[in-house]
Amino acid sequence: MERGPTPPAPRILGVDPGLNITGYAVIEPRDRKLHVCEAGVIRSTQRRSLAHRVREIHDGLAEVIAALKPVAMALEELYSHYDRPRTSILMGHARGVICLAAAEAGIEVTSYNATQVKRILTGNGRAPKSQMQQAIRRELALAKLPEPADIADALAIALCHHYLAGKPKAAGTLRVP
Repeated sequence: MERGPTPPAPRILGVDPGLNITGYAVIEPRDRKLHVCEAGVIRSTQRRSLAHRVREIHDGLAEVIAALKPVAMALEELYSHYDRPRTSILMGHARGVICLAAAEAGIEVTSYNATQVKRILTGNGRAPKSQMQQAIRRELALAKLPEPADIADALAIALCHHYLAGKPKAAGTLRVP
């Protein structure tokens, strides 16, 4: 019996939402290792209206999804400090258009909080950025530390999803048709 071509490995898109800078990273398992397909940032124009800025985030992420064809999206949950409710409201706008881009592409979105991501990668839910970057560099066999922080966070979220995918109650999943 003849076999067809091997289907592509399931790609995971990790997203660190931000209104000014949204970090993204796409990873895939290949040859029993995890590989980074692409990682970068989407920047919105700070002097523009909120509507224009969220459109830039949406369009940038939709372009990443169309080009790299991930099968899942892992997204950092919002954290709100009670002294700064406006920040979480603005971040909610960015997160909303990120979820919209995933829904338009038929991609399921899974949310993880920052302490869960840190705990999965380092064993410490309060790990500093430097420890996270070292863990990411080691897990992905990167030549140097991932920078800027937005990319490192997106890689960490994607890795967390890879390790927890399919495990019951691993994270909150948003069902998007």
